[in-house]
Amino acid sequence: MTGSTHTGLLSARSLATAGFCAVAALALAGCGGGRKQVNSSIAPSAVTTIGVNSYLWRASLDSLSFMPLLQSDSAGGVIVTDWYVNPKQPGERVKVTVMILDKDLRADALRVTAQREVSANGGWAPAPVQAATVQKLEDIILTRARDLRRDSIGG
Repeated sequence: MTGSTHTGLLSARSLATAGFCAVAALALAGCGGGRKQVNSSIAPSAVTTIGVNSYLWRASLDSLSFMPLLQSDSAGGVIVTDWYVNPKQPGERVKVTVMILDKDLRADALRVTAQREVSANGGWAPAPVQAATVQKLEDIILTRARDLRRDSIGG
């Protein structure tokens, strides 16, 4: 008699333990697996850790790589070069500022300004910059940004 009661209690305990483990396993299974997979076609604003469009930022740095940088702020989207003197035209120097205004890859998210100075009387005097020069630089940056985006999504 003692043996049959002991076996009955052991079965009830085992059943209760198994039930508890099953409930705990189901609860834990609901907690895991919360990982989201990043889609490669997501806009860079959704996957970037900088404050502006990453393609425009990289394209701007690539396009201005021949000029010395004075300031670059990826959170604010500002790149300022120092004065650059073209070895073929030593009597003239140029300074460029690029501002990236948005997280989307759009033409109106980019603003380029340039300053030009010419050598005069032993110093530097301000000179006008042709609008076509600034427009050409914007086109170069936008084309490079589109190429970077196309390459990153496997197109």
